[in-house]
Amino acid sequence: MTSEWQIGVDLGGTKTEVILLDSASREHFRMRLPTPHGDYQGTLATIERLVHEAEFHAGCSGLPVGVGIPGSVSRLTGRVKNGNSTWLNGQPMAEDLARILCRPVTLTNDANCLALSEATDGAGADSPVVFAAILGTGCGSGISIGGQLLTGPNGLAGEWGHNPLPWTSQRELDERPCFCGRRGCNETFLSGTGMALTHQLRWQETCTSQQVVAAAAKGDIRAQETLDLYLDHLARGLASVINLLDPDVIVLGGGLSNLEAVYQQLPRRLPDYVFGGECDTPVVRAIHGDSSGVRGAAWLAVKPA
Repeated sequence: MTSEWQIGVDLGGTKTEVILLDSASREHFRMRLPTPHGDYQGTLATIERLVHEAEFHAGCSGLPVGVGIPGSVSRLTGRVKNGNSTWLNGQPMAEDLARILCRPVTLTNDANCLALSEATDGAGADSPVVFAAILGTGCGSGISIGGQLLTGPNGLAGEWGHNPLPWTSQRELDERPCFCGRRGCNETFLSGTGMALTHQLRWQETCTSQQVVAAAAKGDIRAQETLDLYLDHLARGLASVINLLDPDVIVLGGGLSNLEAVYQQLPRRLPDYVFGGECDTPVVRAIHGDSSGVRGAAWLAVKPA
């Protein structure tokens, strides 16, 4: 089916958002509703309502729909797995949405949506290989090659957040339990909660990542040291990606992607960890910012992996 319209849905932990794009990537409608936390049937109903609102604005029905979710879909079972919105896990969500909306619906991880959005018409639009990472409450990533998502046979391509942070002592890894059941995952260092944990372990002081960043900007020595440690951790995590994938560009989204220090300091820190001691990989902020997830979901509807 070809259409001048495409609908994207971004299912988050607190809000669910829909967007209506035309084939030139212009936005025509956007709406948010609270996500029914812990309620699978309510989540389906919320997505159904948002899709119908977008179609009402477009003046037609049966439009292609893509959905970004905080998890992945098993090729073996067709069910959601690895979701931190745990009420989705084990559910045949694509099948249920297809039944409710009377059309095929494409689902993928929300970080994949970031990668697809930025590779299509964002910061990686002219780059053959794009690695896009979300540095927010959690930490995830997606990979686009030639403008198409790479997902892999297990749906795990880009699950960077659940690999251990490299060049880290076992003691430091053991200090950071992850919701996935292991310890020392990148997410436990590189997310906002990871930065907060770094500060707590270093100074026995409880702060949010936002408070750490604000205090560092005001000259607080402890917060500045925490921020310095965070940038070193981020350099290690991204160097491992470069050593394996060597992408043409790394695009960052999520709240911590707004830290200017990331773009000022990573270029000189990466060569310390990249094999060979040199690195020319650009690290850039997502052009579409917080909208990349929902925009990528809309492109997913017409450019599935």
